Amino acid sequence: MSLCCGSTAAGRGFLLPSILLSRRHLPRHLLLNLRTTATVAPTAAAATPLISSLSAPQQRQVAVYVEALLDWNQRMNLTAVTDEAEVMTRHVADSLAVLPPLERAYRSTTGGSDIDGVSFIDVGSGAGLPGLILAIARPSWRFTLLESMKKRCTFLEHAVEAMGLSNVDVVCDRAENVGQSLDYREAYDIAAARAVAELKVLAEYCLPLVRVGGLFIAAKGHDPHEEIKDAKSAVQKLGASMLELCNVESMGPHGHRTAVIYFKERATPKKYPRLPGTPSKMPL
Repeated sequence: MSLCCGSTAAGRGFLLPSILLSRRHLPRHLLLNLRTTATVAPTAAAATPLISSLSAPQQRQVAVYVEALLDWNQRMNLTAVTDEAEVMTRHVADSLAVLPPLERAYRSTTGGSDIDGVSFIDVGSGAGLPGLILAIARPSWRFTLLESMKKRCTFLEHAVEAMGLSNVDVVCDRAENVGQSLDYREAYDIAAARAVAELKVLAEYCLPLVRVGGLFIAAKGHDPHEEIKDAKSAVQKLGASMLELCNVESMGPHGHRTAVIYFKERATPKKYPRLPGTPSKMPL
């Protein structure tokens, strides 16, 4: 295990059904208006160099996302944050902050500098964090947003359409089902999760989706050491080991968060993930 300092900022072979939602929710005139007129407020853009480093079109996509999030949040529970500037710092910048350590870890495990075409699954995507933000920042990557709640999946499809993203798919299903589907099992270079569950539960959700040689990254709070210790046995059973523990700057109350990065060394045993609900009720 290494400690690094980041930059600012369900049996195998049985295909269980998942819902890929259609993109027909936003009126065409509204999509056009959002794409052409939305801008990132200068003070929000300046909140972190990682946001400022995005291109102008990417910053417009971020602004469209923030506007959609705050609008939809009035009708469903997507985030406790209701201020635009706070969304930029607590969600957008916080999501972008995992990129430097993640890319560095990926390069170190693949032995190369080319990271185009990476396949990435955001498990328990919720409001699209970090997946949607990373999809803006890395248009050459292919993203899957995995979310079990249909209402949130509908929002995610709205956001994908509004931002004009062509590198994102939304899958509405449970991680335990998707992890036992031949279409998704061990199909991704990287699986990530943010604010979903404790590490030993997250590991059973995420690691079955990661190819051997790929990475699982969990965005955690400022002091996840006890959680990491409790998850060690589960991670080993699922075929992985700790690669890095990285501090990343955050606008949260403690000033930083932690990116916990695991390397998938061998195939996950076929019995994992277990039936829906089991990982959370009976953690490994």
